[in-house]
Amino acid sequence: MTGILSIVATPIGNLEDVTLRALRVLKEVDYVLCEDTRVTGKLLSHYDISAKLVRYDAHASEQVHQQILADLEEGKHLALVSDAGTPGVSDPGVLLVSKVHEAGVKVETIPGPSAVTAAFSISGVTGNQFMFLGFVPHKKGRQTFFEQVAAQGMPVIFYESTHRIMKALASLTEVLDTQQVIVARELTKLHEEVVRGSAKEVEAYFTEYTEKQKGEFVVIVAP
Repeated sequence: MTGILSIVATPIGNLEDVTLRALRVLKEVDYVLCEDTRVTGKLLSHYDISAKLVRYDAHASEQVHQQILADLEEGKHLALVSDAGTPGVSDPGVLLVSKVHEAGVKVETIPGPSAVTAAFSISGVTGNQFMFLGFVPHKKGRQTFFEQVAAQGMPVIFYESTHRIMKALASLTEVLDTQQVIVARELTKLHEEVVRGSAKEVEAYFTEYTEKQKGEFVVIVAP
């Protein structure tokens, strides 16, 4: 029998946000594939889990993929985690998942934290649908990206980093009219914060409080 690849969601900040099933699976697997062994090691250490960690990130070679597939075909049980949240969502793990499916090996989900749904749940935006666009392009395509955000008739969610959040807010101020912007910052962490208002108001807030420009950001644009 072939093995199983378990896609395990991990906390996006607060280490308590992990399911009992996730902890059990991480204890049982032959090894855990992770982006950064230091980050995942901190989580496992917190729960006294001594699983073997193997680095897997966007730079994984074909040889690495072949070794993982060989282990799965031999019947091993592996877990894939990201540094935070659900693997495969704006995450390099999606390539591995695709390859494992193509090889005919079972892939199972161990659901849990996701910054997308966490932010939407506390945004106060009504409706039963939204569009998720992942991370904003670093360079090429940024202007087109924000123009597409402005043109949507449903809520749009995207991620932005510490270094580019102000640039993103400036772009939203340029392309939006009356749409509301919600910025969820440092979700589940000590300094969790939700800022709501027009693009101009939100940009002004983060311009005034420069210390709040640090952290992980989820941005929602309401229609």
